[in-house]
Amino acid sequence: MSINEMQKMASSSVPKWHSSSVTTKIVNNLNPICQATQQLTLKGKFVILHNQSKSIPGKFISVQIYSGTDVDPETGKGKLSEKAHFKQGESMKHSHDAQTTIYKIKIHVDSNFGSPRAFVIQNKYKKKFFLQSASIETSSNRIIHYDINSWIYPIKKTKSDRLFFSNRCYLPSQTPRALVELRKEELDILRGNGMGERKEWDRIYDYDFYNDLGDPEKGPEHLRPVLGGTKLFPYPRRGRTGRKQSTAGPSSESRPQPMNFGIYVPSDERFAPNKLKELKSNCVHAMVHFLSPKAELLPHRNSANFQSFEELLEIFSSNRSQIIEGWMKENLKKLIPIAYLKEITIANKENHGQLPIPQIIFENELAWKDDIEFGRQMLAGTHPTRIQCLTTFPPQNKYGIQSSIKKSIIEQKLEGWTLSQAMEQGRIFMLDHHDYLIPYLNRINANGVCAYASRTLLFLRTDGMLKPLAIELSLPGPAPHLELQRVFLPAKQGTQAALWQLAKAHVLANDAVYHQLISHWLCTHAVVEPFIIATKRRLSVIHPIHRLLNPHFKGTMHINALARLIVINSGGILERILFPGEICMQISCDLYKEWRFIDQGLPADLLKRGMAVQDPDMNNPTGIQLLLLDYPYATDGLEIWVAIKEWVKDFCSFFYKDNEDIEGDVELQAWWSEIRTQGHGDKHNDTWWNQMTTLSNLVETLTILVWIASAKHASLNYGQYAYSGYPPNRPTLCRKFVPLEGTVEFGEFLKDPDKFFLKMLPDRFEMSLAVALVNVLSSHTCDEVYLGCQQSPGWIDNEVIQNRFAEFKQELKEIQARIMQRNRDPKLKNRRGPANIEYTLLYPDVATSSASKSGITGRGIPNSISI
Repeated sequence: MSINEMQKMASSSVPKWHSSSVTTKIVNNLNPICQATQQLTLKGKFVILHNQSKSIPGKFISVQIYSGTDVDPETGKGKLSEKAHFKQGESMKHSHDAQTTIYKIKIHVDSNFGSPRAFVIQNKYKKKFFLQSASIETSSNRIIHYDINSWIYPIKKTKSDRLFFSNRCYLPSQTPRALVELRKEELDILRGNGMGERKEWDRIYDYDFYNDLGDPEKGPEHLRPVLGGTKLFPYPRRGRTGRKQSTAGPSSESRPQPMNFGIYVPSDERFAPNKLKELKSNCVHAMVHFLSPKAELLPHRNSANFQSFEELLEIFSSNRSQIIEGWMKENLKKLIPIAYLKEITIANKENHGQLPIPQIIFENELAWKDDIEFGRQMLAGTHPTRIQCLTTFPPQNKYGIQSSIKKSIIEQKLEGWTLSQAMEQGRIFMLDHHDYLIPYLNRINANGVCAYASRTLLFLRTDGMLKPLAIELSLPGPAPHLELQRVFLPAKQGTQAALWQLAKAHVLANDAVYHQLISHWLCTHAVVEPFIIATKRRLSVIHPIHRLLNPHFKGTMHINALARLIVINSGGILERILFPGEICMQISCDLYKEWRFIDQGLPADLLKRGMAVQDPDMNNPTGIQLLLLDYPYATDGLEIWVAIKEWVKDFCSFFYKDNEDIEGDVELQAWWSEIRTQGHGDKHNDTWWNQMTTLSNLVETLTILVWIASAKHASLNYGQYAYSGYPPNRPTLCRKFVPLEGTVEFGEFLKDPDKFFLKMLPDRFEMSLAVALVNVLSSHTCDEVYLGCQQSPGWIDNEVIQNRFAEFKQELKEIQARIMQRNRDPKLKNRRGPANIEYTLLYPDVATSSASKSGITGRGIPNSISI
């Protein structure tokens, strides 16, 4: 049955005042047989999630229920029931020490009370608690669900009760009269007045610039520019905290203590207690394991570098030191507070675990050196979104300076093709890390690192794999717009092969920087946050689009706030491990200037990079044809993209009958306007923004958002440990240039190429910190909710939509099967490669329980960006 047919069936029994989206009959409790009865009983069930052994005394928690159908003439809102208190709860223990307690209530209401569609809860207990869900059973045994997943703070803090609506959705014009004022008041509360410092218990969403990355009170070297609000440093907005300005740098906001996880985010955006505890545990475990050297080697560790590949492999061993002293302790002091360092030290003494060997070296410790594996990772590794098809040779920058790679050199390696023939057939590709880096290199290289801009050319072989042709490494020349360029060619043995390996390391360092700063942080985490803020400020929780998007926004503001505390801040993890150092975020700003929301969908991205062409076949739902048939990220991703888009289209078509409904939706129009003028305010004059006037524009916008938050982020994040967990495969910086013949360094290189290579890599602390970071980032938590799944079965009070969502889940299961079938196809060599790592980063994994999927799995698409 089509969704239109289901819709007609559903709408025939819907009251006129109600949205045609409602498919289940409203129980008004006015049974003629029982009219003599003065009161009816409503039964409530409330589920609280906590990590403490002691449950909350129910007498401190009270609930009142609002009617969604009968209006109180004095207030203009739905009738409000008497107050009822929680009865003593029943507790159940879950994994990771999480515990749920179910509390029950009974509330007596008049027989004409109508359907309960909202409730207020009051917490007079001294502590906050996490309310996971609620349900209310009517006298006719109808169960009305409420998805909560939020912290409830003591009323002494909040000064007001907390309102929740049921899971039924209404467009603004179709809201029942009993809920109109409640809907409006709740949005007013969430928007706040833009004043004052936010407290932990606040639920206010507002925008601010990134003015909290610097820490001038530590010294002038920790000053950082404010990101956002200027032409020089444009940036997406973040959630406002309202902290006081720093006394040492008036443009900088004062910073909270790092690693205490106490930075403000609205309470609905804060992690659940088990998620927060597991994240802290993962951080401690990774730091303990990777940042503690073997005890017997401590006296010899004044040398900052690993001395051999064997020594480097020892960081994955279970025979780790129980000591954090010396240079390690001093480095950690710069990153985290003393109290947290003590916690890590204690945990270190108890740690005897062994972390998994990164997949890149699991079967073959030398697979990372393979040139074919080097090319394959551009299509199926942790950063498959940068490679592009080369359409002009030689490549050149915006000033017309051409690459020094010669046509004659290239054609020797094209297996019988001429360069023009190969380019016409879409067989020449480029990994480009040139133009955005060149302006910064003199400044970067003055800080003890050695960085180039790079271009890497590759050829598509007949077996579908990419063969590297040449690497060009460039430095700024003696005059503006001039460059010093060196070209390196693949070689199998001898000095040229060793030099080629050094050149690849510099390319990979470039790629690691772009991956972390741009593809991962900027183009998923940072660009999504303004959409979250606008959604909470402008779309009521009972708006259908809010209901659609909310699962894809869970936890993102909290993880972004933590990133500002310890990852992207001055002296933070990225400044310590990536070669741009203190200008990391300035590079991110520069590349935000090129960001366009309409290019973020997968088909548009592939077309922009020349990896696909338009397909005239109207029956092709993607609208494009891939140039490479064996491009795992794109092949799997397009199937996921189409499934998401069809689901979103059916969802929107159910609630919006025509374009007039979209134009007339005041909340939706305010949402879209605020995203453009405030959330991404530095781009409000750009002409590429869609007008929110048609169903197709709405569907495309929402599909892009769901894609970014789920599949795109998963593809960029959860494979990091497999590939970056072994630093030689993806170094984050280089400490030596490729040596020039005739220099002392060249003699050192010739004497021991492997030792020179290791000296070129990050030092011991930087490397260990990078591995610890990707270990944490690659780990799924036990409460993860995956694409095609919802946190509760009653997530929306609409049978038609629930049935369509079940079809979406089934389609994802079928995609899973096709992905595994492709992984078994020996003709599709990029799906495993020399390292024998099957491509599962876009494997939805909707059939397995979340708890069994926690940890580093390399598969599964979480609904949202929450790590």
